[in-house]
Amino acid sequence: MQLHQAAALFRKQFGESIDGLLPIADLFDNVPDILVFVKDRSFRYVAVSASFASRCGLADKLSAIGHTARELYPEPLAEAFIEQDREILLTGVGFHDRLELHLYPGGRSGWCVTCKEPIRGKDGTVIGICGMSRDLHAVSDKDKNYEALSKTVDYIHRHFDEPLRLPQLAEMAGLSVYQFDQRIRALFHVTAGQYLVKVRIDSACELLASTKDAIAQIALSCGYSDQSAFSRQFKQAVGVSPLAYRKKMEAS
Repeated sequence: MQLHQAAALFRKQFGESIDGLLPIADLFDNVPDILVFVKDRSFRYVAVSASFASRCGLADKLSAIGHTARELYPEPLAEAFIEQDREILLTGVGFHDRLELHLYPGGRSGWCVTCKEPIRGKDGTVIGICGMSRDLHAVSDKDKNYEALSKTVDYIHRHFDEPLRLPQLAEMAGLSVYQFDQRIRALFHVTAGQYLVKVRIDSACELLASTKDAIAQIALSCGYSDQSAFSRQFKQAVGVSPLAYRKKMEAS
């Protein structure tokens, strides 16, 4: 299961209350390369996994409760995490597969893949944030520099509504098309082309579930100039048509 799928599952199952999410962090106490955390609307941690506590130099998990990232992380990491939380609280939209610097064991910094999701109450308002981060050391060599790749992945997430070509993206990352594809495969277990489709379909699912926009407009917003092409690719990826997906989300 991908990180964002797990976070979305937690949100769907326990979204009526932050309290319902608290035991989730305990499940990952024996997985040292994954951090799990739950925050309230004030960005205070209400649950963390054991690896989170050890990396922040805390005696135990309880020592993190009630604190914000600014009190536990060094700058500029702390401000970056708080800014992410502010945006999620404002928009109600989380993010998936973000490459970012984090704390590794021993206090050194290293790259990870992070996802964050809003937690909603019964009335639909955002009452907190849950997230997961996975270290990249298990899938990459220590000497690889992810800064350029991180910027390229972020560019995909911000410009997926535009015509994007793999040679252009590979050049942004300072890699050949082959190298770029191999790096994406190692990180996300799909080809570079499939990853771009995934980002677009993820956005389409969010829009279908949270807006009343026409399907043709959603297709354009997600980088498809042809609604029929969008519908074919959506059904291939999700298993149902965009209209059927919307009806299913409305029913649930």
